[in-house]
Amino acid sequence: MERTINYYYLGCKVNHYECSAVLSDFTRHGFTLSKKDPEVVLVNTCSVTATSDQKSRQLIRRVRKNNPHSILVVMGCFIQGHQAIVSDFDADIIIGTSHRNELYDLVNKFKETHERIVLIDSNPSTFQYEELGTTSLAENVRAYLKIQDGCNNFCSYCLIPYIRGRSRSRKEEDIIKEAEYLVDEGYKEIVITGIDMGSYGEDNGQNSFSDLMEKLLNIKGLERLRIGSLEASQIDDHLISLFSKYDNLARHLHIPLQSGSPKVLKDMHRKYDIDEFYNKVKKIREAVPGIALTTDVIVGFPSETEADFNQTYEFIKKCDFMMVHTFPFSLRKGTLAEKIPNIVSDKEKNERTHKLLDLSKELLDKYESSYIGKEVDVLIEYYDEKENSYFGHSSNYLPIHIGNKDVKVGQMIKTTYKKV
Repeated sequence: MERTINYYYLGCKVNHYECSAVLSDFTRHGFTLSKKDPEVVLVNTCSVTATSDQKSRQLIRRVRKNNPHSILVVMGCFIQGHQAIVSDFDADIIIGTSHRNELYDLVNKFKETHERIVLIDSNPSTFQYEELGTTSLAENVRAYLKIQDGCNNFCSYCLIPYIRGRSRSRKEEDIIKEAEYLVDEGYKEIVITGIDMGSYGEDNGQNSFSDLMEKLLNIKGLERLRIGSLEASQIDDHLISLFSKYDNLARHLHIPLQSGSPKVLKDMHRKYDIDEFYNKVKKIREAVPGIALTTDVIVGFPSETEADFNQTYEFIKKCDFMMVHTFPFSLRKGTLAEKIPNIVSDKEKNERTHKLLDLSKELLDKYESSYIGKEVDVLIEYYDEKENSYFGHSSNYLPIHIGNKDVKVGQMIKTTYKKV
């Protein structure tokens, strides 16, 4: 009898990677992906915001309702951070942010005993890096590659260090091995990911993040390496120099700002000031002309005044980002931010959010317009039937449609940029 599995996940690229890695383990044991009456359904949850918690609850209930006879496996950050309420969920196997490499055996155990399994470690600070093996499942021609887990930053608004544990690095040889495997499997672009991936190597004396990137860039056949989110302080001179040395390093960096107000940054426990941040942005632009720089900003932090917000708004314009990912502040119980008196009304938060969204649209339009008529490299990712054209991204993450029917998915081509 064929063994089948289906999956759902919420949240970040790390969650996507972990889901793919677990699924890969099941496929190596003979499982196939199927949406029709799967034997096993995997749900990987998220808890980065209160909205993520709500979505995780809803997803678990919906998946169970739609798959009443499947073995339901629920894992991830929401479970790790809400151990007291796991009995509320009609799931057969429940784990947090560890024991993911044991799931195949746990499913077989459940099949034998039909007894619910709850396996959640209570102290994430003791977690070691959990090797999940090489992934064989990825989207189209792009694959995620996880190099690190956990975080030591303890920003005042964030629960992740308490849920994921302290920063810990994956062994370099395992990273290189998986990257080589992915290239051999035909993936053209590898996206580096982790919870605080710029801290790679700090916990165990391995090479630095930039040293690791250079080794990956030298893998034969890797057409593009894309770096995920990095703190400004983690972008060293060596990393910046790699852009001029390697054509296969994507011309895009995501550098979280969170706020342009020194006072709010201090309340957030962010470990930089705006002068340091701007000087790093300036240094990157001077070394890599035309690079796309994107950022994250939290709007409506409890202590954010109108003046603080305006300072953030003007600082974003000064940095001239390509795009701003805007997040209304979400209170997380148990964080230090919970103790800060809130002076921001919901109306003010909403107004500020929309103002930043409008600014982001202006910045994106400005950046895209600066590339009209210029030649760019684009990786063809899939055929868009709705648009009747092929779709892909340039090295600097511009979305591009290609009407030429002679191109193929997975092909890297040069084209003249025009707006989608």
